[in-house]
Amino acid sequence: MSQPPENTSFDVAVIIGRWQLPHLGHKTLLDKALATGRKVVVVIGSSYRARNASNPFTWEERKAMLGTMLNDVDAGRVQFVPVRDYFDDERWVKAVRAGVEALTEGSRSIALVGFKKDHSSYYLDNFPQWRGVRVDREHDLDATGLRNVFFGATDAKARMSVLRPFVPTGVLAHLQAWAQLPVFAERAREHVAVREYRERWTAPAYLTADALVRYTCDGKRYLLLVRRGPKAIGAGQWAVPGGFVNDGEPGYTAAVRELAEETGFRPLASSLRAGLRDQHTFEHPGRSPRGRLVSFAYFFDMGGERLPEIRGADDVDEARWVEESELPAYESLLFEDHAAILDRFVGLFPKV
Repeated sequence: MSQPPENTSFDVAVIIGRWQLPHLGHKTLLDKALATGRKVVVVIGSSYRARNASNPFTWEERKAMLGTMLNDVDAGRVQFVPVRDYFDDERWVKAVRAGVEALTEGSRSIALVGFKKDHSSYYLDNFPQWRGVRVDREHDLDATGLRNVFFGATDAKARMSVLRPFVPTGVLAHLQAWAQLPVFAERAREHVAVREYRERWTAPAYLTADALVRYTCDGKRYLLLVRRGPKAIGAGQWAVPGGFVNDGEPGYTAAVRELAEETGFRPLASSLRAGLRDQHTFEHPGRSPRGRLVSFAYFFDMGGERLPEIRGADDVDEARWVEESELPAYESLLFEDHAAILDRFVGLFPKV
């Protein structure tokens, strides 16, 4: 069994991040955690999500890259906790605590190691039960800028040459190999598409509307989802039907219009109104890499004896009735924050 340094001050040191392209600044945090706690827990945020421009790597891929920063001795002291995005600070904090406590039961002293980079580091203040250990920044690095190089540079040699001074050797080797996979080309195309999107649409915020429809047939509940078309950002991912609100259009009207355009689902207006069970505004600043998109979402429970016929149209490839019990298998395939939308209305995430 690996042994921690004799001068470690805490039973456990925790570090939290998205690690969406691990760099030397992250290695500084990891090294400090190893020097602080006899055991180290690395929390990997934004886990279980579909890939997008802000979260191109799965949590398993990020765990593997972080693991290249460890020698064989230290690797035995480090454990990893994947945590999903809830877009709800209270639930997220509970999930982080539960994940850490499951691995550290009986530990008397826990330290939270981190450095305050900007407003995104506010989460460090949400764990008063853990002793804060702040780290001075040795490297002025930004994972967003490094992702821009990795996915935006067209010359492979130049890409790696620019990254080399800022990324640990093992991570660089991992990225170099990963870039040979088809998924890299997909991510690079979407990275460029999101960049061009943000250059074109520059308002502080835009309004969208989504409509989640449920039918119950033969004792089973079904939800209507759509698969995004090949030209859309998030191509191939599943989503709640929806789209942008037109100028002067109410949110409800936009949601119903998009539902009809994307799926062909056109019940009587009175039936749809009678089926409206809930509505919620999703406005978290990080819900979409495309920019600040605020969505008015509506949940309709239509009862029903049989599933209505549907078809994918407009900018979607397919419309599908998905049995509600199958939703967990779709979590990592859902567009942007649509897993959180489904969780809000029908419950998708495990209870914390």
